[in-house]
Amino acid sequence: MKSVLLVLLWLSSLLFATESSLEACVEGESISKIEFFGLHKTKKKTVYRSLLHRIGDSFLSQNWYLEKESLESLDLFAEVNLRCKKDSLGLVLEYKFRELFSILPFPAGKKTDQDGLMLGLALAHLNLWGENIRAELQYRTSIQPFFRSNEYAFYWTQMWFLNKAMDLDLEFLRTDSYDNLRGFQEDSYLFDSKIQWNFARPYAFLYGLSSRYYFDFGEISSLSFGFKRDTRIPKVYTKNGFYQEMLYSYHFKLLDSKPMYHEYVLDIRYYQTISNLTGVFSTLWRIRTGDIPFYDRFYHGGANSFRGWNPDSLHYGEQESLSNIEARYTIRDRKASSIKSFTYFYGLEWVLGVDISVLWDSSPNWTHYHSAYYTGLHIIIPALERLRLEIGFSPDSKEPKLFIGFFEKSVSQRWRSR
Repeated sequence: MKSVLLVLLWLSSLLFATESSLEACVEGESISKIEFFGLHKTKKKTVYRSLLHRIGDSFLSQNWYLEKESLESLDLFAEVNLRCKKDSLGLVLEYKFRELFSILPFPAGKKTDQDGLMLGLALAHLNLWGENIRAELQYRTSIQPFFRSNEYAFYWTQMWFLNKAMDLDLEFLRTDSYDNLRGFQEDSYLFDSKIQWNFARPYAFLYGLSSRYYFDFGEISSLSFGFKRDTRIPKVYTKNGFYQEMLYSYHFKLLDSKPMYHEYVLDIRYYQTISNLTGVFSTLWRIRTGDIPFYDRFYHGGANSFRGWNPDSLHYGEQESLSNIEARYTIRDRKASSIKSFTYFYGLEWVLGVDISVLWDSSPNWTHYHSAYYTGLHIIIPALERLRLEIGFSPDSKEPKLFIGFFEKSVSQRWRSR
């Protein structure tokens, strides 16, 4: 009996110590020092950029919650925690991190309208030089039939550029693939660059430059300019917030300065969470005017556009609208875990939703309208954000379809056509 009492006293002392450390985060108290623990691969300045607290400021619990969401959005940490203690000058903030793996060879997957599911190999560094720079090499090939379509890709992503709050995204893609939807052999190179200047939270200016070269059709380039408002919390695995993007692109032949077409994009996403249930609404409009080449037509069908049927040559158009209403029930919230030195996180959601597709050339009408219902599981994972396993049904096709997708559908539908 005495030993049992001693164990209970020891456990209660641990609980009391934990509560005391939490209670030490006194609202409004001056911050005398900020310390980091667990940063073995990540530079301190990479973390500082996401902090709202500074030495000499007053501690605000609301700022800590925003910091936690921002730090988790970096996709560098499986878990982020805060502990407070007092010293003679004020409050000491101790941020504690569990870092994710940084160098990762893994199977590379992609789902496109033209080729369906593609698989291959990739080597990624998720935190190059400890500055949250992601560099990735990939090779992918079609699986039905094998090796008919091949892609070689290089990606570079960083959240700070020229020591400014600017996101930089670079992509180089080599494609040798038969496009059975548009009916031609695509032998091409693509270079795409994007800069996002976060001039004032939550607002940003968007700039883009891209160039594609088709061996059979020549070159086509584009310049883009846009504006974005993003209040999502966090930026990935979002639970709450609003995303709005307006983008204009001018497509032209660089070598002969020939104008081709203009494109206007409106992308809206809204998230709201109550308890374990998250409601999501998204809509994407892409309007084009001018001389649009056949290889730039949109197709609807599949995990990354419309989950009512598989992509085929019957559902195409020069302009599109994709809308979605989705309910997500959290079965397992994001949770950190480790296998030996391999640290990761995972989560699980059950989803139920409706897709709405409108695809047209000159002007839309009700014959271009289609809807589909779907349900399935989303597995929350690092790097790829989520693996989507979904079953969709459209009254037009009258039979269920199984779809596998990566990332948020509202993200992947922006780049699904190469």
